[in-house]
Amino acid sequence: MLQHTQALPDTVVRKPRNLNVRLASCENEILEAQKLRYRVFADELGARLPTRTPGVDRDIYDPFCEHLIVRDEDAGSIVGTYRILSPASARRVGGYYSENEFDLTRLAHLRGRMLEIGRSCIDADYRTGAVIALLWSGLARYVQENGYDYLIGCASISMADGGHMAASLYHRLRAKHLAPTEYHVFPRCRLPLEALQSDLAAEPPPLIKGYLRAGAWICGEPAWDPDFNTADLPILLPMNQVEDRYANYFMRRKA
Repeated sequence: MLQHTQALPDTVVRKPRNLNVRLASCENEILEAQKLRYRVFADELGARLPTRTPGVDRDIYDPFCEHLIVRDEDAGSIVGTYRILSPASARRVGGYYSENEFDLTRLAHLRGRMLEIGRSCIDADYRTGAVIALLWSGLARYVQENGYDYLIGCASISMADGGHMAASLYHRLRAKHLAPTEYHVFPRCRLPLEALQSDLAAEPPPLIKGYLRAGAWICGEPAWDPDFNTADLPILLPMNQVEDRYANYFMRRKA
């Protein structure tokens, strides 16, 4: 079973927290993860989520996904989550979530080896690095144990400023991190880059920075997600390109 427990220091409360990363094992844990997603995406960030249950972020993909969770065992609450969509589950639900935003035709030959990750979020009181490190270690073990070769997902940038920061970030990052042409995907609702500033001093959000440091590619121009009011970058991480320092860090954590 995918599981890792470690007491990690937290600089906010100044005492160790008993954090555990594993796959959700029951409907109640999935529901708690979905409630955390709603608090972060809707209440905190203002996303318009297509949900039928107040306070719960749930869509058609959730029943087909596995849900990676970090739990504070002392507090008895889920404080971080990722959802994971396997190639087989993507076939059953009709495609990857990313296909709502991008044409993935050029990645068709990777589908059997490509795991989609998304809906990543962390409780506001736990954003000190410990939870994301555990989520990444859980993802790394999941990929390793199931033999997948690629991770794919949409990495979001806020458009609170109208998209200028997102456009500037894309122009800055593409110079070093753009995928080879044969791996390019195409946004269905393209961010109008030519109408936005491209020279702002923009720092990538921590999650995007982590992906790129690990060796991920940006597979094309950002899409605009009107429900979340974000610019989403298509990210592809070939596992054989994960830099040694990240592979050693994540893979050495044993269940």
